[in-house]
Amino acid sequence: MLIYMARKTSGMENKSTKTIGIIGSGPSGSTLASLLAKKGADVTIFDDGKRPELIVGESLIPAIIPVLRKLDLEDRVAAICQYKPGVSFTLSAEDQIHFSFTSLEGTSMPTYAYNSPRPALDRLLEKRSEELGVKRVTVRAKIERVNGDSLKLADETLAQAPWLNGKQPDLLVDATGRNRLFARTLEIPSETGPRKDVAYFAHYEGFPAPTPAGQVIIGRLENGWCWRIPLRDCLSVGVVLNKDDAAKFGSTPEERLEGIIDHDPLLSKAGMNRRRVTEIATYTNYQLVSSRGHGPNWALSGDAFGFVDPMLSPGMWLALRSAELLSENMDNLPAYSREMQKLIKAWMVLIEYFYDGRIFAMYKTGTYFEKKFPGKVSNYMHKFFNGKVSCMAAGATTASFSGHCLLQFFAGPACWKTNPAPLAIR
Repeated sequence: MLIYMARKTSGMENKSTKTIGIIGSGPSGSTLASLLAKKGADVTIFDDGKRPELIVGESLIPAIIPVLRKLDLEDRVAAICQYKPGVSFTLSAEDQIHFSFTSLEGTSMPTYAYNSPRPALDRLLEKRSEELGVKRVTVRAKIERVNGDSLKLADETLAQAPWLNGKQPDLLVDATGRNRLFARTLEIPSETGPRKDVAYFAHYEGFPAPTPAGQVIIGRLENGWCWRIPLRDCLSVGVVLNKDDAAKFGSTPEERLEGIIDHDPLLSKAGMNRRRVTEIATYTNYQLVSSRGHGPNWALSGDAFGFVDPMLSPGMWLALRSAELLSENMDNLPAYSREMQKLIKAWMVLIEYFYDGRIFAMYKTGTYFEKKFPGKVSNYMHKFFNGKVSCMAAGATTASFSGHCLLQFFAGPACWKTNPAPLAIR
């Protein structure tokens, strides 16, 4: 766990905020520390150095690349990551839908993304903050509640930074991820989504490489869905399904992951020569958002604010984007919180189009009319629709009002022609 202390400089806009403490060393915390340091802030990191072997969020989306460029990190990220050209959705052996980021041509977004070895990517983000002058002390931070809705660093934590002379930071930021330290300390209620899923994943050798190279494959299971994310030297394979359904495959994560792979026709065929090369990671509590994002002397960032779902891979971008937004709104925390709530809700709505089958119904209906009425008009509509959906799923226009109106407009007629229920992810 990390704490970042950022002293006010001419680069900090809020004249009333002199010091900032950021608790948590994940991508959001490290990015926020770097962005503050680039503004001239004096930053200190307190880190216990503990990291899991596997971390969910390996597949990135194009919108994350402008943030990496702002950190001057894209070249180093590209050196350790697998180039990602797009995503394929496999509904069955005969029914596949392929999305390419080339649909983003002509927009402000890059036409590619990356698949990342998360621990290595996280270390790059931390190292970048050190390069920008961030100090580091090895310690686990403790926080205490004061005066009802305010927070402070525990005395033993504050004492680890003698250069602060025992003075509490003016603003504390929770970037502890799913630990949600501030929310638990302040007993802040959370809002949960409709799904009660659990995910199991590991890295494998022996799976055939998806084509084109780096293409992520999202597959529909009998109950739930799965991912195949190509990394440079292995394949990340994960399954996401209801907790009760997962329990039918065994009592341990290994029994469940291996049993689900063997049970699914497409996964079992692809993985007939598989060899697992890591332990199995387990993640729960998807679609959980804190009901408040800031208070008198604190703010939430990244997963500590909220996490939506691994479908469409928005987690890492939301983590870095929240750091970016917070660094730009240190003098207006309500505006920061509103923007984060807007982004999280927009992603939840978009993801639901994939879960309930409507996005696939729209695609299949469009393909039907494209074949029945070939020509320039249908080709234009195909390109237009693919471009709009790709922009939303890439993070470029996820919260766009017109984009969501467009989805609603197309969903109605599409569902008359193609029933989305059989295409839904259960």
